[in-house]
Amino acid sequence: MSNQTAGFVCAHHHLYSSLARGMPAPKKAPTNFLEILQQVWWRLDEALDEQMIYWSAMLGATEALLSGTTCIIDHHESPKSIDGSLSTIARACKEVGVRVNTCYGVTDRWDNAGKLRSKVSPLSEMTQAAKQGLAECDRFLSQGGRGMVGVHAAFTCSDETLKAASDLALKHNVGVHIHVAEGFDDQQAGARLEHLANDDWLLVHAVHLDRKLAGTVVHNPRSNMNNSVGYAKPTKLNNQIMLGTDGIGADMLEEARLAYVRLREFDVSSSPSVVWSWLENGYKYFPEAKTDKVFFNYDHLESEWHVAFTPGIRATDVEINGEKVLVSGLPTRVDINEVRVKAAEQSKRLHERLAN
Repeated sequence: MSNQTAGFVCAHHHLYSSLARGMPAPKKAPTNFLEILQQVWWRLDEALDEQMIYWSAMLGATEALLSGTTCIIDHHESPKSIDGSLSTIARACKEVGVRVNTCYGVTDRWDNAGKLRSKVSPLSEMTQAAKQGLAECDRFLSQGGRGMVGVHAAFTCSDETLKAASDLALKHNVGVHIHVAEGFDDQQAGARLEHLANDDWLLVHAVHLDRKLAGTVVHNPRSNMNNSVGYAKPTKLNNQIMLGTDGIGADMLEEARLAYVRLREFDVSSSPSVVWSWLENGYKYFPEAKTDKVFFNYDHLESEWHVAFTPGIRATDVEINGEKVLVSGLPTRVDINEVRVKAAEQSKRLHERLAN
């Protein structure tokens, strides 16, 4: 019997969403995925400032640690606070002790006057906001930051912007981290990206992907269900699969359990080992996580079948690079109560800004 695993990798996170819980509802309830983006998430992106970004990342990283997740692949957007934002996220995660690979998600959905476009596509040229986002990725990577080149999604970008993102990724020998065919509005993503994508790319969601693209697909079952975009059928794809949360925390055991029952609904012959392999594929981006030590309050972790049907499994102790960063359920580098208080203060600021 074993109560120990290696560290987990969250292959797609939005750390800035840690402050979203309890945010004021939009005046008009969204009825489809595009309206969810326009009325909820794009409003939230626009409202973020540096302090919100820092404490949201701090809270998200701390909660990841409490779940045994030692590495996060993050995708960030804050159109009114772009410059330096990736360094702010990296600094917060470093203080907690969690590793992060982050990027800025470039997009042309903001016009050159800084206003959100009423009609997202088609988009014919790169905007100033996209150029600024690419510059932030370039700066962060040039200064030794661990990251990728981020793109929001093909349907909110011009061909010029997609090509520029691809070129920048090649310059830094990294991949592009991009939402792909998450909803029907991005159904043309495959056709627009097939001449650009390579094996280093992270293709997030791929629910409506209609052709083979080079890259690793990141499956986010909870988010896909929450947004009612459909099931990605990851076992039918030829790509390697990793598991992410799309910003809904970083509890990878919880995400894996949900991924398993959703997979079984699609294919009753599948076993939990399939989903466990998706978790282990995260070591492609964070091989050092395999040497991390995570101890849990449950002693049958050698069996995927046990884990698949046991809720409430929590990390008690975590060692990263030999350092004990979680002891008896408490972080050692940061004061968890201070993190929660400071994050709550920034959450209040954010929600007041959204309400107005």
